[in-house]
Parts: sequence; structure tokens; C-alpha cells
Amino acid sequence: MRELAVSFNVSSCYANPRKIKDKQGAADKLAVFFDLDSDKVLRLLRKDKAFVWIKRYISEENAKGLDELGIGALGLIKESKRFYPDQILASHILGFVGIDNDGLEGLELYYNDYLKGAAGLTIISRDAKGRRIESKEQLISSPMDGYDIILTIDKYIQHIAERELEAVYKKYKAKAAIIIIMDPSTGEILAMANRPTFNPNSFAKSSSDARRNRAVCDIFEPGSVFKIVTAAGALEEGIISPEDKIYCENGAYRIHRHTLHDHKPYKELTFKEVIKYSSNIGTVKVAQRLKKDMLYQYIKHFGFGNVTGIDLPLEENGIIRPPEQWSKISISAIPMGQEIAVTALQMLRAMSAVANEGRLVRPHLVKRITDKRDECLKEFKPERGPRIFGEKTSSQLKEILAAVVEGGTGKRAKVKGYTAAGKTGTAQKVSPKGGYSRGKFIAVFAGFLPVENPKIAMIVVVDEPRPVYYGGHVSAPVFKAAAQEVLNYIENSGLN
Repeated sequence: MRELAVSFNVSSCYANPRKIKDKQGAADKLAVFFDLDSDKVLRLLRKDKAFVWIKRYISEENAKGLDELGIGALGLIKESKRFYPDQILASHILGFVGIDNDGLEGLELYYNDYLKGAAGLTIISRDAKGRRIESKEQLISSPMDGYDIILTIDKYIQHIAERELEAVYKKYKAKAAIIIIMDPSTGEILAMANRPTFNPNSFAKSSSDARRNRAVCDIFEPGSVFKIVTAAGALEEGIISPEDKIYCENGAYRIHRHTLHDHKPYKELTFKEVIKYSSNIGTVKVAQRLKKDMLYQYIKHFGFGNVTGIDLPLEENGIIRPPEQWSKISISAIPMGQEIAVTALQMLRAMSAVANEGRLVRPHLVKRITDKRDECLKEFKPERGPRIFGEKTSSQLKEILAAVVEGGTGKRAKVKGYTAAGKTGTAQKVSPKGGYSRGKFIAVFAGFLPVENPKIAMIVVVDEPRPVYYGGHVSAPVFKAAAQEVLNYIENSGLN
């Protein structure tokens, strides 16, 4: 219940050009007084109109000093102005409004019809000299306040997420970065942030790149974090069990004139170790047993290729291709997160399904909409989707992903006092010219904790970190730092 976006009344200045004789003199005075361009003001005053805006949302000092200009034919109107007291905090979630308080981005745009309210209408009569005749005023409709929107966002958790994201963004001189923290059982978004960022109070001073909500608008190849899809499908279909052994070809596996490599040469690994140490070859061999049609079905079951349905504008679908469009080597690329594009939110929802006994949830940002008397107009309850795999598979995957954190590629995500589960990903970026870019990577870590009773799921995505770029080195420590503090806060504040 802490305010993230509020409205307050401020004055705006208008003029009646028809009543101003010395238009050049008035323009010069107004330009100096309001720090405006004199020529632009003069063009306004030369219009054959009874009303033009001179400046919207002026300071109280300006409003009090307006009469001292001695221009006449000037007036003030009280208007509502949007203000974001925490400036950049949650800016990509909240979005911003235009000069007339119409939502332009984020929740401001998505829920504009609820937030904006409605203007009133009064017919005013004036005499030949333009003086108001109060006895003939006619009220047609009264203005209506907009509604209040109560978010799922926790301001303290949002602060933790933004602080840790800012640190990794600067440390690795990254191009961009994303963090999302969600309740895996309800889909409630507790925090969502991006870098670069902006201040919605002065959004026009920022670039469109800084204002973009990358968490739902940017798609990328996820890399090895996507191996959870192959793992879930193979375990659910009984094709593999955690302790089954797979020969990993000493680090080089030939598939249709293409050689697949592991980051380390492995001989024989259990399937649990394949995921723990992120063996590409072991994962692909399991995917070959699962076969491409079944793998594609599980990709669809996890929701990839479709929006999650979060209450934000411009959410991307991502990119998946049906099996008939796969090449002969697609079966060696897709299981390890290549030839597919996802959003950070889609990937987090997939990881949350593991935490949530195989059920997908619909991510959402709003709990309820209320009027000014705090009466609930609309309440948003968690939407649990279909079960995409069973509890046994979920239990096996939890154990496997816990091993990733305990002693595998994700050990830097280990949180003191809790058992965490997760998966690393290091994806080479696609080049606009075709193929993959040299030296440009996306580092990913997605996970949840505590494993026994998951309270939070989190994803951290860092775009083009340098000089280090592995998900286990770059993104996993952010998960650790944020998760430790968030869980302590949840337990100490009684939110669990």
C-alpha cells in the first residue's frame, strides 16, 4: 500500500489572444517569465482564438506572479498532474502519461480506462464582452475520479531487485539487464526491472531504448537454461531417469556434418549430472530419444511461442518453429536453447512450473481495482493453467536443479540457509548478418527457492557482459544476493 504513482492539482496558464493588443510585447514578457521561445509564444497569440495554452503545469511561484506581468487576458486552470515519487523505481512497470494524463506506456497505458476517470461538462454563457453569466450556467455531467490500482509489486523487494541489477549492469559494462521476481504458485510479480532505465517524471528526456520494458518486449536465445524443457519432457515420458547413464563422447559429438561440443569433455554422466554440469551432448542425446515432435509439444506446453498474458502492453510471443521447418541439426540446437527466442518472463514462468508441481501460472501485476472509498471494483485472482507434467517429474527436476546450485554450474547462486534450485544459461548472440556474433553473449540464471516450499522464482538476464559472460559467473550471484535479502524480508515481515 505504498504509493508509486499519484496525482495532484497544479495550475496551467492560458490566454485569450483576441483581447491582447500588444502581442509582441506580451510574447516577450511571457517568454522570459516561463522560459519559453518568444517566437513560438507570438505565433500562439496571433491566432484568431479565444483560448490558447501558454504553459501547462506551472509552478506555484509562477501562478502567484502572473498578475505582475500586466498583460491581462491571461488565466489559470487547475489540472491534475501525474507524479512518480520514487522516480526510476518500477518505472518500466508503471509507465508514464502524456500532457493530458493519457497513459502512454506500462500499467498507465494498459489500465488507462480505469485510471483516467472522466471529465465533467458545464455549459457557460458569456455576454458580448466575454464576461461569465453565472445565472445561465448549466451542469451537464459531473467529473468522475479515476480508480486506484493496487499492485502485486512489493516496494522493498523492487528496491532490492533494482539495486542488485544496477550493480551487475555497471560491474560488467553490460548493454542491458533484466530481473524479475515472481511468486511461482500465484504468478504475482513481486519485482520487475530493466537497465537502462528512465525517470517517468521526465520521460521525454530519455531514449526509447531506455524506456523499453525488456522483460516482456525483448526476445533472445536462452541458452542452456532452456534444457529444463528437454529434461521435463524426457522424465515425464519415461524416456530417461535421473540416474540413467549417458555417454557424452569425450566432448565432441557428430550430427549431420556438424560437431557439437561441451564446454568440458565428459565421458559418462548420469542424466542428473548432464543437467548439473550442463552437458550439451548429453542433453541432445536425450532429446533425440524424445524425438522432435514430442520435444516441440513440450515446448508448446511450457507456453513458448505465446504471450504469458501479463497485464502489460506490447508483450512479445517469442519465436518457435514447427518440426517440419527444422533442419537436420535443429535437434542438436533447440534442446540447448538455440534456434528459439523467448522473453525473460516466458523463461521465468517455465521455471516456475517446475516449482509449482508442473502447473503454469499467468503472471500478473494487479491485485485489485478500488474506488476512492476503497470499495473493490475488480479483483484479480491467480489463474492456474493446465498441468504440463506430473508431481513425480516436478520432484525429480527439483532435485536435479538443486544439484545444479549445490555443486554444478550454478553454485554461485547458493543461498545461505536455504536450498535453491536453478539453471544457468550462456547464449551466443545472433548476428544481424547471419550466424552468431563473436564475443557477444547473454548470461542467464533462472531458479527458485526454498526447494521444499518455493516462495520466490527469479530470473536474471545480462546482455553483453564483459569481460566475463557465463551465466553462472555473471547472473547467478545476482540471484544469490537478491534471494537472500528477499527471503529474509518475507520471513521477518510475516508475508509468507
